[in-house]
Amino acid sequence: QVHLVESGGRLVQAGGSLKLSCAASGGSFNGYALGWFRQASGKEREFVATISWSGSEKDYAGSVQGRFTISRDDAKNTMYLEMNSLKPEDTAVYYCAAGVSSWTRVLSAPELYHYWGQGTQVTVSS
Repeated sequence: QVHLVESGGRLVQAGGSLKLSCAASGGSFNGYALGWFRQASGKEREFVATISWSGSEKDYAGSVQGRFTISRDDAKNTMYLEMNSLKPEDTAVYYCAAGVSSWTRVLSAPELYHYWGQGTQVTVSS
């Protein structure tokens, strides 16, 4: 059982930057692809970014491509989402997730993930 805890969410102005963290306890990230999802108020949860177990493969939603960067540090059992050029439409609760996967596979579908964090609120003011 992997327990995930997100941190780093806060209020930020449009155009600003923020770095979210996702720490694992009760287990390690070994054997897992990792991902970030977000859910805005009144909307469905959507895919943001994913990184393979190897760390070599990454995939992003079109809406964040070029602005967000996902990374992982397995020695620290921590995953990150660096967010730049933030827009008001990035406002949402951000969730991290871990899914059993092969070495270079990335997972963009939420149903492929086994463990989820509780979420951290990111609010971007205009």
